[in-house]
Amino acid sequence: MNEEDQLAQIRQRIDTIDRQIQDLLNARAAAAHEVAEVKRAADPAAVFYRPEREAQVLRAVKERNPGPLGDEEMARLFREIMSACLALEQPLNIAFLGPAGTFTQAAALKHFGHAVATTPVVAIPDIFQEVAAGNCHYGVVPVENSTEGVISHTLDMFMNSSLRICGEVTLRIHHNLLSTAADLKKVKVVYSHQQSLAQCRSWLDRHLPGIKHVAVGSNAEAARLAKEQADAAAIAGEAAAEVYDLPILARNIEDEPDNTTRFLVIGEQDVPPSGEDKTSLLLTTRNEAGGLQRLLTPLAERGISMTRIESRPSRRVRWDYVFFIDIEGHREDPGVAAALDELDRTAAECRVLGSYPRAVL
Repeated sequence: MNEEDQLAQIRQRIDTIDRQIQDLLNARAAAAHEVAEVKRAADPAAVFYRPEREAQVLRAVKERNPGPLGDEEMARLFREIMSACLALEQPLNIAFLGPAGTFTQAAALKHFGHAVATTPVVAIPDIFQEVAAGNCHYGVVPVENSTEGVISHTLDMFMNSSLRICGEVTLRIHHNLLSTAADLKKVKVVYSHQQSLAQCRSWLDRHLPGIKHVAVGSNAEAARLAKEQADAAAIAGEAAAEVYDLPILARNIEDEPDNTTRFLVIGEQDVPPSGEDKTSLLLTTRNEAGGLQRLLTPLAERGISMTRIESRPSRRVRWDYVFFIDIEGHREDPGVAAALDELDRTAAECRVLGSYPRAVL
């Protein structure tokens, strides 16, 4: 058999597989529609998005995947399938830190898939407001970066918000220098979010010494400004380059190659256990010796791993602090539940901000 005949047979097999995939996708969508009908019959105000169920499905996809497609790529494909099926049940609207083309929008689409609507807002408090007001189903907010640390503005918003954390997303952050300028020598000013400027500080010092840095509300806003000025550049991702039609002068200019930002999904619902979960806590203690140790003792005695701790001024009393703590496990797990019961008795304030699935993708 010659090469053309071999290729013709393989292509015919691919066409057959494609038809089978299409039939199965529609069968899955039909099943999702049936789920929606059953839920609506039982409760007209039913919640269709189930973070714990989606996390379980994606973990199972990765565990049973034999290749040759990689686990992450296979899970990403299933994420889009679930996103499209969920849109048949209930189209979701997700608030993000805009304008279009930001890393926060990329995180929202990574977590929810591309079958959702995304609503840009100008500041992190506006994301909380849009969700609390019911204008958006969920919001996505940045909370920490592996290079520059915590995004304090996000943590501060939880002090006075009743919204819950429903999920987390991690996104590898690759910064690019975007400009209509012909080369680096033509650039006189660089716009970007203050976090991105900090994450690229060494590169900027080496390649653009003495150039003015201007912090703006988002990297997408920086791209918009750079588009309007011939001698300006922006630090932003590829999505912003596409949205604002800006050439990339330099790629991957972040100082740390594994630069990653963690985002939180905020909403109104409590999330049941998925099997691999985290719980975020807001704790306060009296300003006295050993106060922090007493907060951590109930966790340590039960072998509960703490993955992050941050302190922020409470803004209620001078030198009074609030502690934000992430732990392994779900609030319904017996050990975690026992620790929380003890903290309710010993802490000045103990508030569960949310239990949610550990990031799968």
